[in-house]
Amino acid sequence: MKVSAAMTRDVKLVKPETTIREAAALMAQIDAGSLPVAEDDRLVGMVTDRDIAIRAVAEGKLPQTKVSEVMTREMLYCFDDQELDDIAKNMGQNQVRRLPVVNHDKRLVGILSLGDLARKDKSASVGKAVSRVCEPSQKHSQTAHQASA
Repeated sequence: MKVSAAMTRDVKLVKPETTIREAAALMAQIDAGSLPVAEDDRLVGMVTDRDIAIRAVAEGKLPQTKVSEVMTREMLYCFDDQELDDIAKNMGQNQVRRLPVVNHDKRLVGILSLGDLARKDKSASVGKAVSRVCEPSQKHSQTAHQASA
């Protein structure tokens, strides 16, 4: 099965200058834990509810703080025509819960989450991916994001 058959297509975006308050409100409205950050029709990062909690609230930043100050700039992605089994393995190895999905022009066309995998793909690789993502790791530090541009 291809990624395009399982991904969520209706993706809400924010801009780097969006405030964390606006981003959090949008997350609450659409019941999502992350939002892609786009600038000039290009994906430049992802901001998660955890980014806001750890990189902003825990550090005493104000609700008017820009998303660009707390977002994750380095991100993995997948292509819409890749096989789900391969992507599930990749998500498990890299311990990520969601991936932006791009076409071969590198334009965002969707998001693939572990939930999407679980709903659409019944293979054993999904269970392995979930298991690996849930393993404790020091691999992704909330304080190791890149400096602001």
